[in-house]
Amino acid sequence: MRTGGFSRGIAVVCLGLGCACGPKEEDTTASGGATTEMVGTSGDEQPTGGETGGTDPGGMVPIGANRQVDLLFVIDNSGSMAEEQALLVKNLGALLAPLEGAEYRIGVTTTDSGNPRCPSATYTPEGGKLVLSSCIDRVAQGEFTFNSDDFSASCTDFCGKSDSDLTVKGTPTAIDPQAAPRKWVQREGGELNIGGAEALEALQCYLPQGVAGCGFESHLESMYLALAQAQSQVSKDNYGFVRDGAQLAVVFVSDETDCSYNQATKEIFTTNKVFWNDPDFDAAPTSAMCWRAGVACTGGPGTYSECHPQDFGTDGAPVDDVAQAVLQPVSKYVDFVKQIEAQKQNISAAQRVKVSLLTGVPQGYDSFDAEIQYADLPADDQYQINFGIGPGCVLGSPDFPQTMAVPPVRERAFAEAFAEADTRPLYSLCADSYSAALAAIGQEIADGMVPSCMPYCVADSVPNTAVVEASCEVRQTDAYGEETVVPPCIQLGGVAKPPNGAQVCYAARVDPDGSLTPSAIDDMSAVCVGEGFNLEIEVVRLTPAPAGAVVAANCVPSANKAQDCPNL
Repeated sequence: MRTGGFSRGIAVVCLGLGCACGPKEEDTTASGGATTEMVGTSGDEQPTGGETGGTDPGGMVPIGANRQVDLLFVIDNSGSMAEEQALLVKNLGALLAPLEGAEYRIGVTTTDSGNPRCPSATYTPEGGKLVLSSCIDRVAQGEFTFNSDDFSASCTDFCGKSDSDLTVKGTPTAIDPQAAPRKWVQREGGELNIGGAEALEALQCYLPQGVAGCGFESHLESMYLALAQAQSQVSKDNYGFVRDGAQLAVVFVSDETDCSYNQATKEIFTTNKVFWNDPDFDAAPTSAMCWRAGVACTGGPGTYSECHPQDFGTDGAPVDDVAQAVLQPVSKYVDFVKQIEAQKQNISAAQRVKVSLLTGVPQGYDSFDAEIQYADLPADDQYQINFGIGPGCVLGSPDFPQTMAVPPVRERAFAEAFAEADTRPLYSLCADSYSAALAAIGQEIADGMVPSCMPYCVADSVPNTAVVEASCEVRQTDAYGEETVVPPCIQLGGVAKPPNGAQVCYAARVDPDGSLTPSAIDDMSAVCVGEGFNLEIEVVRLTPAPAGAVVAANCVPSANKAQDCPNL
């Protein structure tokens, strides 16, 4: 790579013979906001530097989007969650800040997937459906009232707009090209699909879910249903939410344990009282049965060294056949989401599903400064009666707690299945601010936007210019095997956009330190520079990518790595 003067705002990778390599200012008929996705290595190959010299070039290299994030909130809407929902929306800006450059979709559902103890005749469980309705309207529907107490302040303290003030604009998806209102907040190409509010303001209205939901929470089943419905044309609310190339993140917010039950054994809530506190005298179970039906602990009695998920049968004994378990096995949910992750890794090997919890762990658990305590309270203590275990965390005095939360076990095991080594993506619900926790969650998601380094040293075809002039072929193949050429972008108003008649294009990031060209849009990421590579590719779209679309590139490799990639 050579240095020197360079007047163009972006160096565009050329495609084929006779390609004009310099983007220029020109009129275009393309309209609307363009979405961008960064593309990088896929398959089994990942960018490596040092002595390896990167991936050996040869043929088309699959590359995938990584600025796209699909974020699903699963929020506990039972009667004890008003203050926690208020803290969530109060501090939500801390999560959004690291996602400033992301193309995101944010959807929310509740932990309520129905239960025999919660008659559907009196309410409608979400069952994984995405909810996009202002809490102001839902206050009027009684969703912020519990035991005749009014908890509407958890909505109205932060939201001042009703659904009539918030316009959901029609947008297409990869699997539904017709523009229509969707049940999620979306930002693509710098444009928000909600009119009448900025993203934070809209989400502060949409995320509070009230306190009228079922108290037998089904965190994992609700997530499962939400993601399954995202792939089903039958679902009017969720279909198309999850994008093939986008990073998937799931955030659970709850003060209780997961109670995702097996429909075949639902009598454990009605006639079979084996997991109830007192089968002889209790007229109804408490949430304590969810703990007993899905958790086993070692040590004790009183204080336990650890607790873990356990599959029990209807007689209360452990079972080996998970089909006989009264609660759905955690493995069902891990396997399901691992399949989604594997599909994404076919596009980009660096893709990882991110799972985080705001839950009943002590402050400092995420930083390894504290450990979860599993301990019983006296048998007549109301918390023990209600939940089957003492709290995993407490905010305030034990006599006058502001927040108390059950220690997580099943949902913790699920989250740990997707956690990076030496990380704990579990944050305390018992805090007077969620700002630090949400900032950490947002940063973890942002860190998953792996820069799109080309995984080998690319030849500089015009060595007398300031930056690399690469010669590449870029193609897109959809789920049906139809292949199309991706043309180079043009520069219009300092922004890379598709040329006339095109819906997608690609451009290059080739300026390693931001000083070689006047424009910032061709600046390379610090990660790619640090790895020693000399090219990133940016895909710019006017419309969502087709279902199953895979972008691949083949660039002329350098014959002189010492010159073109001196740090590789």
